[in-house]
Amino acid sequence: MKPYDIEVQRLKSMKHDKGLIEVSVDALVMSRQLRDDEAGSTCLRIPVEHARTLLLLLKQQFAALDKLQPRSRRSGRA
Repeated sequence: MKPYDIEVQRLKSMKHDKGLIEVSVDALVMSRQLRDDEAGSTCLRIPVEHARTLLLLLKQQFAALDKLQPRSRRSGRA
């Protein structure tokens, strides 16, 4: 797997469909050079204000998904 640095520059939209949440963003994606002591993972960088917005949008999406569940499954007992 090739690691990348992903910098989110703008959150554009969010929607859910058939069990997936899709987030549209403007982002800068650059391949990352690994050093010997680094793990080969991708890094996502989000400004604090975008992270707060993303959290609010995710909460809204989960609330909308929860409304689609039958009442017997909303209580947290599964």
